[in-house]
Amino acid sequence: QVRLVESGGGSVQLGDSLRLSCVQHGRSFDRDTMGWFRQAPGKEREFVATIDWLGANTAYAESLKGRFVILRENGDKTLYLQMNSLQPKDTAVYYCAAATKSLSLAYEEVDYDYWGQGTQVTVSS
Repeated sequence: QVRLVESGGGSVQLGDSLRLSCVQHGRSFDRDTMGWFRQAPGKEREFVATIDWLGANTAYAESLKGRFVILRENGDKTLYLQMNSLQPKDTAVYYCAAATKSLSLAYEEVDYDYWGQGTQVTVSS
């Protein structure tokens, strides 16, 4: 059974940093394109970042470039999202996801086959 388990969320202040982690269980992590999405209260889930299986290529939502960094450690089957200069508008539930059929980067929810349960990030001013 494939499971993605996120951790690292919490309540922080404007300008703080957080690092989210996502550990994959039950399949070969190093074959999958991975991604982060988020869902703010009352809004649709949106793309945050994606990384290819090797970690050589990454892509971000335009509004997040320069503040967020997606990383992976294949040996530990772990995906990370380093979030810097956090703002109240970053408040959301953050989800990691695995795309098992993608050869490179994946931007759409439909590209992903497995999802974590989400971790809450709350940024207050």
